[in-house]
Order: sequence, then C-alpha cells, then structure tokens
Amino acid sequence: MAREKHQAGSHMTAVERRAAISLASIYAIRMLGLFMLFPVISLYQDRLIGATPALLGFAIGVYGLTQGLLQIPFGLLSDRFGRKPIILIGLLLFALGSVVAAMSDSIYGLIAGRALQGCGAIAAAIMALAADLTSDENRTKAMAMIGMSIGSAFALALVLGPLFDHWVGLSGLFWFTAIMAAGGMAILVFVVPDPISQKIHRDAEAIPSQFRSILKNTQLLRLDMGIFLLHMILTASFVIFPLILKNELGLAPQHHWWVYLPVLLLSVAAMVPFIIIAERRRRMKKIFLGGILFVALAQLGLSFWYQQFWLAVLMLFVFFTAFNLLEASLPSLVSKIAPPESKGTAMGFYSSSQFLGAFLGGSVGGSLHGAMGYSSVFLLSAVMGLVWFVFASSMQEPRYLSRYLLNVGDINTDQADVLAAELTGVTGVAEAVVIAEDGIAYLKVDTKALDEERLLTYSREV
Repeated sequence: MAREKHQAGSHMTAVERRAAISLASIYAIRMLGLFMLFPVISLYQDRLIGATPALLGFAIGVYGLTQGLLQIPFGLLSDRFGRKPIILIGLLLFALGSVVAAMSDSIYGLIAGRALQGCGAIAAAIMALAADLTSDENRTKAMAMIGMSIGSAFALALVLGPLFDHWVGLSGLFWFTAIMAAGGMAILVFVVPDPISQKIHRDAEAIPSQFRSILKNTQLLRLDMGIFLLHMILTASFVIFPLILKNELGLAPQHHWWVYLPVLLLSVAAMVPFIIIAERRRRMKKIFLGGILFVALAQLGLSFWYQQFWLAVLMLFVFFTAFNLLEASLPSLVSKIAPPESKGTAMGFYSSSQFLGAFLGGSVGGSLHGAMGYSSVFLLSAVMGLVWFVFASSMQEPRYLSRYLLNVGDINTDQADVLAAELTGVTGVAEAVVIAEDGIAYLKVDTKALDEERLLTYSREV
C-alpha cells in the first residue's frame, strides 16, 4: 500500500535512499548548469561576435524550446530502450552543448550550445527511473527529494553564476557545466542502482492514450498556461535584471549575489506561512490568485523603480516571494485536479509548458529590451501577470484531496470494475480507478474523513 501522505513507520530502504539521493544529484547537476547562465549571459553583448539584445535573450531561453519539445518523447523512449541509456544520452547531449558553447566566441555558437544543452531532456526519464527504484509507498518521498533539488539548484545558480563568471568567464562556466555533466554520468553508472524490473507508472509518467483527455481538461490547461506565463516572466526578467544591477544600480557583476542570495532566502521564508494557510485552512484559490496579482504588481513596480536600488530590491523580493509561492502551489493543484490515474501525463504537459514559457520569455524579453528598453520588458510581464489573473479567477475551487495508491494484486478487468465501485463506497474515497494490468488502485481521498481501516482490507501483497 502507498499513499501521498506520509505513513507512520514507513521508511525508505538503503537502496531507495541511494536511488533518490543519486537521481536528485543528477537532476540538480543538470539544472545548475542550465541556471548558472541566467544571471550572466546578458552581460556579454559587447564580448560576443554578432550579439544583440534580442539574440542574447534568445540564447538565454532557447534551452527551454528543445527541453519542452523533447521531454515527453525522451520519457517514452525510456520505456522502450531503458531508463539509464536514455538518461546517459541526455547527459551526453548536455555535455556536448556545454562544449560547443565553451568553444564559441559568437552568439550563434552560444545559441547552438544552449539548444543542445536543452536537448538532453531527461526529466521524465529520471522520474520514471525513480519510480522503478522505489516502492509505491516511498515514491512520493523520492519525487519530493528530486523536486527540492531543482529549487536548490536555482538558488545556488544565482549565487555561483556571477562568481564563476568573474573567476573563469563565460567560456569557463560552460566548461564547468560540461565537467558537471560528466560527473552526472559517473553517478548514473556507478551509484544509481539498476532496477530489478521496469514498468509504466501512471502517477509518474506520461501515457500516450491519456494525451487527448488531459489536453481537453480546461482546469489543467489553466495551470499549464500559468506555469508557462510564470516562467516566461521569470526568464524575461533575467534578460535585463543583471544589466540593471550593473548599469543602473552600479553593482559589479561579481557582487550581484549580494542581492540574489538574501532576496531568495527571505522570499522562501516569507512564502511558507501562505502555503500553510492555503493547504491547512483550505484557502488555496485565494492565496493562489493573490500570488499571481503580486507577481504582476512587482513587475509593474520594477518598470517604474528599477533605477532606485532599495525599491528595486524590494520589488525583486515581492516577486520572488510570489514566484516561490506559485511554483510550490501549481504542482499541488495539478495533483489535486488531474484524474487519479493520469497524474504523470498531466505533469508531463505541465513541465513542457514551463520550459516553453522560458523560451518565449527569453526571446520576447531580449527583443523588447533591444527595441524599447528595460521598462517595456517589465510592463509586458505585468500585463501577462494580469492576463493570467483573469484566466485563473474562473478556476474551480480545488478539492482538498490526496493521492492514495493501493496494491490490489492480480485481478482481471471485470474484477477491477467491481473493485473500483466498492472502493468509492469507502468513507473518504472521492475517486477510484483500478487498473488491472498494474494491480494498482489509484485513489483520491479526503484524509480527514478517510476510513483507512476499511480501505486497507482491500490491500494485497504485490
């Protein structure tokens, strides 16, 4: 038996811990290499042949195009050819992109390198391997560790990027990311355990037969649009914010982390109470809409006050507090809204939307900056935030349900249908889908009302 909420007395085995930590490390290594370039690329307009603000913005965001387009296909390929071979190919592509960019002195070589980096779209394959290596009961913990590694990589990248750029330059930064990719390959080969078996995990992988139904779900599409716009705004902001810190606020690039580090740490602390209120007091929609509104207001404030140091830093703090809140809330909403057996597919399209938003943000942000200056980028971001607020306002109040996976053993299709009907009769079970070929019941439950003792009578040893 497994469920999304923590089960008392349930502990990860040594193999599961090793799998979760090593896979989280590989994910973090890759994302760190991508994100370290965020705060420095736009500073190289005068040092790259052919560079313009538009092309620099394109270079910042182009990894999102290849990543967004290839993430689901890489996951499907891992079902056919194995998780580790596909992850290894992805890391090789990432390393190759880093080398191409490191050896380039033109903006076009930089763009090619960043695009190749994004081609190593291994996120879905890593999630699938994590699912293969952990029990249903402990899978959520492994996924949480991987998720935490992404946020940590982003925060660390904003600190290390400017410092490494000062020490070794842009080329050195790309060589460093190539070395990290090689380290990721070593971890994959020598540390990550080999799965005993490989199967499809509907809670962690995209299933092609579910694509149409997920893409017709307007509630999920609102969330896809939300993460698209959130990362569009984030990437557009980082096209210009390093330039503002250097040219308008007089802060040397190697000292930019003096702003980024405290802002990020304080914003994480500031958003925690809102997450607690949203989940425990069931005010998620109100908190969510408030976060969107503050993203828009922070961008509007930056358009007016980017030349005033403390006001600009204050607006950046407001933005990151709201950004962190939304970044944490959106996956939770996807999990609540998606059908219980389709979470993996819903998250696949959600993640692709995130990366495509980064691509558009870099491209549009760079073009606007070159044509109309800093304020235009912030104003567009503010308008996109308000558009998002309008669309999100019509979203349904989410049901406060948790995923719950129940091993039901070997059954046939007819038995699965009967069992699903019986499970929905258990107090606290809102939805039940039983997949005979998986031997798993995918449930959504209200943990405050759940009659778990009765539910566990349906559990079987795998």
